[in-house]
Amino acid sequence: MTVTFDYATRADLPAIVHIYNEIIPSRLATADLEPISVASRENWFQSFDSATRPLWVIKDGNRIAGWVGLESFYGRPAYHQTAEISLYIDADFRHQGLGQQSLDHVFAQMPRLGLQSIVAFIFSHNAPSQGLFRKNSFETWGHLPKIAEMDGKLRSLDILGWQSKTE
Repeated sequence: MTVTFDYATRADLPAIVHIYNEIIPSRLATADLEPISVASRENWFQSFDSATRPLWVIKDGNRIAGWVGLESFYGRPAYHQTAEISLYIDADFRHQGLGQQSLDHVFAQMPRLGLQSIVAFIFSHNAPSQGLFRKNSFETWGHLPKIAEMDGKLRSLDILGWQSKTE
């Protein structure tokens, strides 16, 4: 499946929130326990900038199949070459290669964005995401044991990192 990556617009925010909310019950990809509202994501959405920290919607034709965003890491100027990645795929489009296409797209954009490193915060029990990111040379840069309680279970979080090859 070949898709396009478009910069997200405010009109895309309801679809972005829908895709995010869709994964919450699985307890795999977010520490949110209840659905979020579009209104609660307004400031988050406004923090993206296509020139430095973009948010893309992944489109199959006119349908939004997912989204991928790069956010500033830790909010301090010295980390300007590092971004945190978030990647969410609509349930109807999972297991069709969109995660890989999304990472390929992000990797291709890194020089333009002035980025050298990407960090991903992924639950240790999220086997699909762990597999995708590790297949793409992300390594464990940190492990936070049993820090999230979800449905009475303590879950661990891995910090995976990737750096471009520099001489």
